[in-house]
Amino acid sequence: MEKVEKIWLDEKLVDWNKANVHLLTHSLHYGSGVFEGIRVYNTKNDPCVFRLKEHIDRLFYSASVMAIKIPFSKTDIKKAILKTIKINKVKECYVRPIVFLGYGKMGLNPIDAPVSVAIAVWPWGTYLDKEIVKIKISKYIRLHPKSTVTDAKICGSYSNSILASIDAIKNGFDEALLLDYQGYVAEGPGENIFIVKNNKLLTPTLGTILGGITRKSIIQIAKDQDIEVIEKNITVEELKLADEVFFSGTAIEICAIGKIDKTIINKEKIGDITKKLKRIYTQAIHGEIKKYSKWLTPIFPNK
Repeated sequence: MEKVEKIWLDEKLVDWNKANVHLLTHSLHYGSGVFEGIRVYNTKNDPCVFRLKEHIDRLFYSASVMAIKIPFSKTDIKKAILKTIKINKVKECYVRPIVFLGYGKMGLNPIDAPVSVAIAVWPWGTYLDKEIVKIKISKYIRLHPKSTVTDAKICGSYSNSILASIDAIKNGFDEALLLDYQGYVAEGPGENIFIVKNNKLLTPTLGTILGGITRKSIIQIAKDQDIEVIEKNITVEELKLADEVFFSGTAIEICAIGKIDKTIINKEKIGDITKKLKRIYTQAIHGEIKKYSKWLTPIFPNK
């Protein structure tokens, strides 16, 4: 990981190497924190944050799910994110705000535990860093919707994702794909999934997946291109018979899938619709399409 100079921690800008917490930090032991992954892209009008409002809204929602009261307002967090990006002088980066329960209380009842907020930014290329990936349907299933809150980004929930990723990589794949408790396609460890069939775009319905902000953006772009979008339960058979398959997410952006287990998808090439959506999405995040400029928050708004 490429280091930058400062991390925002509870209103203070701390040196990267000194942004430390106590060993008995509650969230370290129990996964009780919540977080977001956000990207900053360089545009012709200087750097902009992609869909900042939606990410901050989800951060506060996730915190509420965990009964965590963030000791700052949404406006405070927005200003802190922009300040952290500016102070580190990065034009393109990944942003990680995290809300966690700190030192002062142990045990599974988090009520009255101290709350901390940190914001780190660093240059980070596209996750997986491949144009086309091969994936393995995991032996692990996505967490049951009655075992957790699936549309919240809770730190502890990602142990499920880690297990799936480790298993996939050990078996020679780039990434995993988890099914839900009913055996339908859910999502990747950190990605939503789309398939293309007969020029229609299909994606798993909400309920057992994280409603990704990139996912939402792609659905909007597709509809604007008169591509029919269907949210439904997708079987493994439908998945493997798809014309095209791709992952989406803040970290991975849009990444084509060329192989699922032993099944080859589209001759391991990027399909036409995937390519089109990826091109438009790339233009949108770099401020090249006026229609989507509302998705971008400038780092230097008064420049």
